[in-house]
Amino acid sequence: MQVIASSKAPKALGPYSQAILVGGTLYMSGQIAINRLTGEFVQSSIEAETEQIMHNIEAVLEEAGYHLQNVVKTTIFATDIKDFEAINGVYAKYFKIDPPARSFVQVAALPKGARVEIEAIAYK
Repeated sequence: MQVIASSKAPKALGPYSQAILVGGTLYMSGQIAINRLTGEFVQSSIEAETEQIMHNIEAVLEEAGYHLQNVVKTTIFATDIKDFEAINGVYAKYFKIDPPARSFVQVAALPKGARVEIEAIAYK
């Protein structure tokens, strides 16, 4: 087991790791739209939140030597199911070919007032 911590993604908000690598499987904690350079939460739009999250996911994947093509499963947590199409529009730009399996779940609330959070599992 190896803890993965990327300086290009925001630090964990609590007692957890950005990701854990076990064998060839990378288990990533959920990412919200925190810009690691400013430490600020990106809230201008649901699309901007999703875009920042995907950048954060890419940074953690890169630290572990993985790429988006290695992602086999994601879970999207959103505070409003009405944001499904907007989130999906951004998400689809990152997974154009053979997208991973995915769940999309509406939740009551997310940390820091986020409207979307995405976690991922990657394998190679």
